[in-house]
Amino acid sequence: MDTKTLLEWSAKYHTPNYGSRAPIVLVRGDGVRVWDSDGREYLDFGAGIAVTSLGHCHPRVTGAIQEAAATLLHVSNLYHSAPQIHLAKLLIEHSFAERVFFSNSGAEANEAALKLARKYARERIASDRVEFVATRNSFHGRTFATVAATGQEKYHHGFEPLVPGFKHVPYNDLRAMERAIDNRTAGVIIECIQGEGGVNVADEDYLRGLRKLCDQSGALLIVDEIQTGVARTGKLWSYEHYGIEPDIMTLAKALANGVPIGAMLTRDEIASVLVAGTHGSTFGGTPFVTSVALATLTTIIDGKIWERAARTGQYLMDGLRKIQAANGVIRAVRGKGLLIGAELSGLVGPVVDACREAGLLVLSAGERVLRLTPPLIVEERECDRALAIIQTALGRVG
Repeated sequence: MDTKTLLEWSAKYHTPNYGSRAPIVLVRGDGVRVWDSDGREYLDFGAGIAVTSLGHCHPRVTGAIQEAAATLLHVSNLYHSAPQIHLAKLLIEHSFAERVFFSNSGAEANEAALKLARKYARERIASDRVEFVATRNSFHGRTFATVAATGQEKYHHGFEPLVPGFKHVPYNDLRAMERAIDNRTAGVIIECIQGEGGVNVADEDYLRGLRKLCDQSGALLIVDEIQTGVARTGKLWSYEHYGIEPDIMTLAKALANGVPIGAMLTRDEIASVLVAGTHGSTFGGTPFVTSVALATLTTIIDGKIWERAARTGQYLMDGLRKIQAANGVIRAVRGKGLLIGAELSGLVGPVVDACREAGLLVLSAGERVLRLTPPLIVEERECDRALAIIQTALGRVG
């Protein structure tokens, strides 16, 4: 099927919510590269929005997919399955947590976290402990509760009235958070790095202070690691950069390298309020997806891939800062590991388009931030090629 026809059919048959899709049809991937239906090759520095951290068609992941598909795709959570149990054990052994709930996506993991925090607060602290504090420029999902938690008005338009019970305060402002937390606060939901909000990195004192505020008030600290988790930031979990532990952590994106899965992790005491029948998921943690996630996470842990992400991320940020010094279009470079943002003086859209036309797929984070989230297996020579394309693209649009 020719590309023109496929794009026409896409415009005709899909709902129009993905109106900004790039005019290419991707058909194949291998490592850090993808190919479109016209046979053109691209360096993929978006990785499905920080999802394919081991790259496309990683042999260990592909092998797990083939084996799982030929063994057992689905059983409901009325029964136990071995891959789900092994994945839960691995997550617990390598995090602060003691209990895991599996879902299908990041938004669902955050929904579970919010439900858990509210139920825990109402039952263990006070019946009117029902509210949450989140931050401006945050992104926590597109379901009704998570879009209310999200601190960006553009995601709210048309869906009002929003689910009540959410306050939003400026990011990296501990005093604002202190003023917002009160005796009705069940929990605080935070990203260590706001990915969609512009790759804004939390200050160390901010998250440490937030942990103290939650301890003092009894509010639960929910850390949304959907984009930052699974080695993306140079640690297995981004909270490790700050010397703190959350009460609840949510995961998704990279956990199964492209197969849909979400997870909510917490401690025994908090998990105890999720008694039988209080929450569930038909597809959450199927044998198929947990087999793939188990292969993905094992590969990352065995190879200490976060160390590679830290090194390569520093190399890539150093390269961007060299471009910044030579070109006034870049105002700031920020991030951790391989979650990197370059704030521009102008709109980022034309830069994204110019990069794609030159064979590099990159992301935006808002109107003025170029976001790079390549697979964690990316090599320096591939970073060099990407940096050269970015420099040329900035020169053209600057």
